[in-house]
Amino acid sequence: MKQLLIKSLAALGFMLSLYTLNVQGVMAHGEKALEPFIRMRTIQWYDVQWDKQKLNVNEEVSVSGRFHVAEDWPVSVPKPEAAFLNISTPGPVLIRTERYLNGKPFMNSVALQPGGDYSFKVVLKGRLPGRYHIHPFFNLRDAGQVMGPGVWLEIAGHPADFSNEIKTINGEVIDMETYGLGNGLFWHLFWGALATAWLLWWLRRPLFIARYRMLQAGLEDELVTANDRLIGKGILIGVPVLVLSVYIMTTNQYPNAIPLQASLDQILPLPAQVNAGVVDVETLKAEYRVSERAMMFTVKVNNRSDNPVQIGEFTTGNVHFLNKALPAPYQAESNSMTAFEGLTLENAAPIQAGEQRTMVITAQDALWESERLDGLIRDADSRIGGLLFLYDSLLGERFISSITAAVIPKFN
Repeated sequence: MKQLLIKSLAALGFMLSLYTLNVQGVMAHGEKALEPFIRMRTIQWYDVQWDKQKLNVNEEVSVSGRFHVAEDWPVSVPKPEAAFLNISTPGPVLIRTERYLNGKPFMNSVALQPGGDYSFKVVLKGRLPGRYHIHPFFNLRDAGQVMGPGVWLEIAGHPADFSNEIKTINGEVIDMETYGLGNGLFWHLFWGALATAWLLWWLRRPLFIARYRMLQAGLEDELVTANDRLIGKGILIGVPVLVLSVYIMTTNQYPNAIPLQASLDQILPLPAQVNAGVVDVETLKAEYRVSERAMMFTVKVNNRSDNPVQIGEFTTGNVHFLNKALPAPYQAESNSMTAFEGLTLENAAPIQAGEQRTMVITAQDALWESERLDGLIRDADSRIGGLLFLYDSLLGERFISSITAAVIPKFN
């Protein structure tokens, strides 16, 4: 009996350890849920930065950056005619206080233009202490959430210290955490009690079999009694009258209430960069070598600038492949997933001014598999998209090119 108890405890401990491992493995917000071609060929994030990663309750933190709306938008994904910028958090651990797109504050969904670049900024306020994994994301209508780069935020302090007070148009200062809570609870309980009473009124008598037998016996007129009809008429008349009366009382008490907004903001993309088109990149071919977990691009680079340029980075699906041969200023932001293997160039020499060069770029790393980006070779839309960053070797000027190509899988 003792041995059986020991074995049972050991099995229980093993199951709990598996549960713990599973919990640790799902601390994410669905970054990998969408198909790879959606994550790589819709919203392409870059230059995303958080101004801090440690803050206190009531302290503000902001995330800012840019994103490119891919020209090669997947045909199976609705056009971004309604998209909503938000922050993915594990519950109400922060509140959003400000939000900007191209420097303009906006509250609603926005229509994005494929091929355009946008800058964004979201200001948040710490609410609940803890350590949380946070992402900016765009919710695309009929497509889902396209996540941006994520970071860990640490919020210190005590939950009771949180304050969310605002001043109304009438000059009254209210606490948004508790304002209207009692009224909301009352109406939820009232309608719940009314619905429960209506349900119990019909459940108090024999159901199904007994009523079926009465129908078979031709006694269907006796299934609904005079009291049933009286109560039904009372609810049919009383509920609309009650709702209308309370609505009139509410509008009289709060004449300046602003309804929830349902408009669609129209914000144009950023103006084209001064150096746009100075360095052109054309993707001729893309191959994914499954056994090596490597994406190989054959590209044609046309450098029409006055100085040599070098390829510094390729980013797709929030994964950054860096050319380690370049100095530190060319490296990606520290908040992003950086591939350890980096970027390998067939010809690493700078591309001279006026030169056209066809070259092979290899982005190899296990992140293709762990981030499930290699799943695109099994998708009906096996095309890759991303941003290629080139740098002026003398002035440090950056050139960004959105590249895309059909992917040919290689299994050997």
